[in-house]
Amino acid sequence: MTSLTAETTLEADRLSFFIDGRWVDPQGQGRVTALEAATERPLGVAALGSPADIDAAVRAARRALDDGPWGRSTVEERVAAMRRFAVALRSRGEATSRLVSRENGMPIWLSHGFNGEAPAGLLEMYADQILGETLELAQPSPSGATIVRREPVGVVGAITPWNFPQSIAMMKIAPALAAGCTVVLKHSPETALDAYVFADAAAEAGLPAGVLNVVLGDRDTGAALVSHPDVDKIAFTGSNSAGRAIGAECGRLIRRCTLELGGNAAALFCEDGDIDTLLAGLSTAAFLNNGQSCAAQMRLLAPRSRYDEVIDAVTGYAESFVVGDPLDPTTTLGPMASERQMRAVQGYIDDALHNSGARLTTGGARPKALERGWFVAPTVFADVAHTDRISREEVFGPVMGVTPYDTEEEALAMVNDTKYGLAG
Repeated sequence: MTSLTAETTLEADRLSFFIDGRWVDPQGQGRVTALEAATERPLGVAALGSPADIDAAVRAARRALDDGPWGRSTVEERVAAMRRFAVALRSRGEATSRLVSRENGMPIWLSHGFNGEAPAGLLEMYADQILGETLELAQPSPSGATIVRREPVGVVGAITPWNFPQSIAMMKIAPALAAGCTVVLKHSPETALDAYVFADAAAEAGLPAGVLNVVLGDRDTGAALVSHPDVDKIAFTGSNSAGRAIGAECGRLIRRCTLELGGNAAALFCEDGDIDTLLAGLSTAAFLNNGQSCAAQMRLLAPRSRYDEVIDAVTGYAESFVVGDPLDPTTTLGPMASERQMRAVQGYIDDALHNSGARLTTGGARPKALERGWFVAPTVFADVAHTDRISREEVFGPVMGVTPYDTEEEALAMVNDTKYGLAG
C-alpha cells in the first residue's frame, strides 16, 4: 500500500463552456462537484450543460465549417494549426496527467503516457498523415471520368468516457480536424475538469472560433447532441446500452456514427503455455488502469491439467500490486473513478461470492489500510462458470475470473460466446 499524499488544494472551477472560440456562461443552472478518487475531497466545481448549450455549440461549429476559415482551409493550414495545438497541449502535459489521476484514479506512470503525451502525439500523427493524401482523383468510367473527392463529413459530435478521457477524446478530435471537420466535445461528468485543457490549448494555438467547442453534460445533453439537426456524425465511446440508443437514433436520422462500446475479452492459456509470459502480459492486458478499460482481458481460460498452477500464479500476481495514491509513482493500482463505479464493481464481487460456485483466492473488498477513496483490492476468482455474471458482463474493475476447460474447442467456444465485440 502507498500512503495518500495527494494534493488537497482545489484544482479549478470550470463554470463556463468553450463555445465559438470564447468562454460563455451556461444557459442552465446545473453543476457538478468533481471529487478526488483517492481522497473523496473536492477538486472543483463544473457547470453542467443543457440542450440550449449544445445548440449554441453546434451552431458555432456549423458557422466555422460553412462560413469560417476552417471550411476553406488547405491541408497545410490545418497541419500548421494542429501542430500548434499539439505544442500547447504538450506544455500542459504534466499538469494534465496529475489532474486526470486525481479525477479517475489512474496511476500517474500510466497517466503520463495516456493523458500527458498521447493527445499531442495523436495530433502530430494525423497532421503528418494528411500531408501525403490525394484529395481528388479522376476515375475512368464508360461516360468519361468520375471525379472522386475527399471532403469533410461536417460537424462531428464527440461523446467521450471517463476512463481514458484525454486520449480517447483526441482519438476523435485529431482525425476530425485533419479531415477539415469541426467538433463539439461532450465529455463525462466523472472527469468534469480535464477536457477544458483542450479548450485552453486550442485558444493558445489560435484555432479559429467554433472549430472546437467543449460542453460538459449528462445523458440528456448527449442526447441533444446526437439528435441535433446540424450534426453530421457522432463519434461515441461508452457502454453498450448507450451505444444502442445512439445507434438507433443515428439510424433514424440516417446519420453517420462510430460506436466504440464495451468489452469482456478472454485470454486463453494453452497447455504448453509459459507462466512467465502470462504474468508479463497481465498488467496491460487485464489490470491496466485499475481494470477500468474496455479492452481488458478479465476472463482467463486455463486447461485443467495446469489449472492449479495458473491459479497460484495469477493470485500471487494480483497480491503483488502496490495499491494506493495514484500520484505516487510507485503505485501500480489506484482507486475506481467514482463511488458509483466502486459500488458497481463490489456488486459483481458480492454476486460471485454469494450467487455462484466461484472461489475467491485474493481480494474481494476494500484494502483495510485505505479508509478513504474508492478502492477495490485486486481480486481473483477461481472456478468461475461461463454462465456467471463476472464471466458474461463487463465488470470494469480489478476483478479477474479464471475458468477451467478440457479441450481447446471448448475453450474457443467460451471465448467467442460473448455479447461484446470489442478487443475480442
